[in-house]
Amino acid sequence: MKLVSWNVNGLRSCVNKGFVDYLHQSDADICCVQETKLQEGQIELALGEEFKAYWNYAVKKGYSGTAVFTKREPLSVRYGMEENEEPEGRILTLEFEEFYLVTVYTPNAKRDLSRLDYRVEWEDRFRGYLLELDKRKPVVVCGDLNVAREDIDIKNAKGNRGNSGFTDEERGKMNELLGSGFVDTFRHLHPDRTDAFSWWSNMPGVRERNVGWRIDYFLVSDRLAGAVVEAGIDAHVLGSDHCPVTLTLALD
Repeated sequence: MKLVSWNVNGLRSCVNKGFVDYLHQSDADICCVQETKLQEGQIELALGEEFKAYWNYAVKKGYSGTAVFTKREPLSVRYGMEENEEPEGRILTLEFEEFYLVTVYTPNAKRDLSRLDYRVEWEDRFRGYLLELDKRKPVVVCGDLNVAREDIDIKNAKGNRGNSGFTDEERGKMNELLGSGFVDTFRHLHPDRTDAFSWWSNMPGVRERNVGWRIDYFLVSDRLAGAVVEAGIDAHVLGSDHCPVTLTLALD
């Protein structure tokens, strides 16, 4: 089974830049997207009859939002961590026979770190949510987690230390999540690979010089680690300031 996750930074714009072509070329069974930045009825998406779409729209127009396009029918779908508590449309959970799939757009701490306290509190609630799911069946988590976990996951670690997305608090929460029973699939297969990034600033020349951050992930429950066949980063794919990340699982 192949899964794709992509922060599209505005799905309507990304569709105009080749999103649908990429989706079909990727041969994905399930595609999760973040930052759809649209409301219901604002896009006509021709993905083909094989894909069923699930959306979690933000209340605020042109902001946040997640979606999942899947060839496999889920057993259940949940919007947010709690019923009616997620106005920013950040989380979608689809239950399949073998696992729960959670796609997430983690809150940004903001450049001035004014949202860092909220971010830390949100991370604790999110970890608790995942652990509750994990008691029932394994979990696959994907999306823009808005943190570069290790020095190797960012081009200029020294210069960015303490900045939003690379604070000790955010990195600590990521490692706390992993320590509670989850695996960073890319690092599981590629522990020492450098210059592997999934987001680049829109400043001129930054992406061409690969001055980036790895902030988009596939995490799996520890007991799914042995099923991870491939975990990749499609850095050549344009259309957003992020690129797609991929996961292939071998499931019985």
